[in-house]
Amino acid sequence: MTGLFYIIKMRYLLDTNILIRFIGTPAAISKDVRNIIEDTDNLMYVSAISIQEIYMLIRDNKLNVKQWQKPFDVFNYIENELFCTVKYVQKEHLITFAGIVPTEGHGDPFDRMIIAQAITEQIPLISSDTKFHHYRKQKLDFIFNDK
Repeated sequence: MTGLFYIIKMRYLLDTNILIRFIGTPAAISKDVRNIIEDTDNLMYVSAISIQEIYMLIRDNKLNVKQWQKPFDVFNYIENELFCTVKYVQKEHLITFAGIVPTEGHGDPFDRMIIAQAITEQIPLISSDTKFHHYRKQKLDFIFNDK
């Protein structure tokens, strides 16, 4: 008797800080998170919001990544070097975003949009941001990079 085998691929959404650390300072990524990111059986996603944040950091000279001299370079690197899929903002994400109650001391709308994408898509979000723990009450599946 032959059976069908299904490989269930886990999906993960990388927060902007994880993406920047993974590229610029890999030692700032915990072993557990590195194993998730480097496991080729996992599907990795990066929000278009993270790309917007990276562009802003490069423009304001707050981030200098040698291989990212032009905006297209960021997309190219994320898709073709890290093998991540860009997750664009959809209507459903905006609806979830509108319902998210910001936690005390966390007013970053970029973060909340990324959180909304993770909640809507039911994708675990990987971040080093300690404030994200508070969004678990709002159905965020959160993996904390504790390094």
